[in-house]
Amino acid sequence: MAAPEQTAVRAETPAPLAPPKSASRLDLRLAGLLGVLVLLCVVGYVTRPESFLTEANISTMLRLAAAIGVVSVGMTFVIISGGIDLSVGSIVALASVWATTLATQAYGPVVMVLCALLVGLACGLVNGVLISYGKIVPFIATLAMYASARGLAERISGRRTQVVSETGFTDFFRGDFLGVPILIWMLALVFAVGWVLLNRTTFGRRTFAVGGNAEAARLAGINVKRHTALVYGIAGLCCGIAAIMVIARTTSGASTNGLFYELDAIAAVVIGGTLLSGGRGTLIGTLIGVLIFTVLNSIFTQNNLDTDIQNIAKGVIIVAAVLLQRTTSRRNADKT
Repeated sequence: MAAPEQTAVRAETPAPLAPPKSASRLDLRLAGLLGVLVLLCVVGYVTRPESFLTEANISTMLRLAAAIGVVSVGMTFVIISGGIDLSVGSIVALASVWATTLATQAYGPVVMVLCALLVGLACGLVNGVLISYGKIVPFIATLAMYASARGLAERISGRRTQVVSETGFTDFFRGDFLGVPILIWMLALVFAVGWVLLNRTTFGRRTFAVGGNAEAARLAGINVKRHTALVYGIAGLCCGIAAIMVIARTTSGASTNGLFYELDAIAAVVIGGTLLSGGRGTLIGTLIGVLIFTVLNSIFTQNNLDTDIQNIAKGVIIVAAVLLQRTTSRRNADKT
């Protein structure tokens, strides 16, 4: 009787599983985004063949993409967890102002960096605590931070631009390593750490779980409140890093820093395939989204198009991406 049982077990053994459909759809989406990026580069080269693909312009584009790219990493975590953060630009402004006051600069570049990081982290944690423990809707909590952080930045700076006189800070962050600007290395490092945290750790899996179904995550033993607060803390920390990058690029701190960063970050995250409803997203898609908008801005700038046209184009792209997400979700629901 042993032989027939062994045969039955072998007959019931399933064949190797094919890749999940969601993974294949994600690969197709990323391939499509890369296609859009390549197409924009072609358009830029055709319209400005003498300057668009030069080493100087590529370096400039990457430097400009660095700060918003870092902010977008934090925004990706927030949106995957089912939230939204409208205060990122104001937090960047506040951190840049606080780190460039004469009192802070007097302690040297290390204290300037720590100040920017701590201010960003503190603002993010305040957002997270208000949302998770205070049960305030993310839109309202971060909108309040958007107004108060910008106002505090104006108060501290007296609405004046604070010039960085600490040469050690500017010499390091405006320098390069192996021929690559430090700002680009910082962007690459933040994306690498963010990718590992999101895709290779328990924290990342919990972030997806909370965004997919917060109640189910709570019943599974996840401390949803604490996790939500930490996610917004990560977003705030990314804003602190971005503030350092903005200070290095402009050699100043001002209450006007970070304007429209929330629009740019949300646009890059949504274009990258992260669902606004939460539970699904990818940092690779976010990176491609950042590069798409950076190249688009460069095309507009080199062709002397007004910034209002750029903002209109970004708004249209965001709406189109959300509509595409909804259409895709409905089709997937109908198939299942």
